[in-house]
Amino acid sequence: MNKQYPIGKLSFSEDHSQEDRESCMDDIALLPERIRNEIEDCSDDVLMIPYRDDGWTIREVITHLLDAHTNAVIRIKTALTEDDPVIRVYDQNAWVRIEDQFEIPLELTLQMLEDTHEKMIRIYECLDEEQWKRSYTKPGAGSFTLAKSAALYAWHSNHHLAHIRLVTQHEKS
Repeated sequence: MNKQYPIGKLSFSEDHSQEDRESCMDDIALLPERIRNEIEDCSDDVLMIPYRDDGWTIREVITHLLDAHTNAVIRIKTALTEDDPVIRVYDQNAWVRIEDQFEIPLELTLQMLEDTHEKMIRIYECLDEEQWKRSYTKPGAGSFTLAKSAALYAWHSNHHLAHIRLVTQHEKS
């Protein structure tokens, strides 16, 4: 198994359906609950285990998800208010390290992730067909319609949930 990409890389077709988008929104909406269920009985020591050599710990993965998906909300809103904006990229590793530096409680991060996902889903649910086609450009990655962004963040949710499960399933066995 490829521990870096345990569910493979993002696959998206512009030839998607409303049902495809709804499936993506379901995956995004369910992520916070799935994470809580997965780490429910984990000790602090388990939360500090990286999912692979040179990978993030479970705690860092959760922090990264909040960082990335908070940025996602901003990217979506920017695409809805500007014509094909170029979005700002950020140093993911530096952002993750801030949590440890300031001793941010995991519960605060989990609650914020729940709220961020709720906001993201409420925005996606209100989009009309033309708005789903609005886009932003990410330097180095290209153009993303809002439909593709939904697929990306659903994949990203499942991708990192799989990383968490690499640790929790190993610890439970």
